[in-house]
Amino acid sequence: QVQLVESGGGLVQPGGSLSLSCAASGIAFRIYNMVWYRQAPGKQRELVATTTSGGSTGYSDSVKGRFTVSRDNAKNTVYLQMNSLKPEDTAVYSCNAIGPGGIFWGRGTQVTVSS
Repeated sequence: QVQLVESGGGLVQPGGSLSLSCAASGIAFRIYNMVWYRQAPGKQRELVATTTSGGSTGYSDSVKGRFTVSRDNAKNTVYLQMNSLKPEDTAVYSCNAIGPGGIFWGRGTQVTVSS
């Protein structure tokens, strides 16, 4: 059974930082591309950051320079370091795995940026 479990969300003040994790099980993690998405209330889901099985990374323009995606294949975990957070970063953040076995989603973790 494939599971993706996100953690690390919470409430943070504008300008603050949070680090999210997504732990995967049931897949050959190292050969999967991993993607972080977010969805704010009333808005469409937005791709935030990607890390491929080959180690390449990519970011949406809205987070470039503030967020950093990384992965630890030994721990089957992908991370999202979020710095200089803004109120508009408030959303549910979910991780997504894409690979030979299919496409899988986690349930998400809430990030709220507010003073």
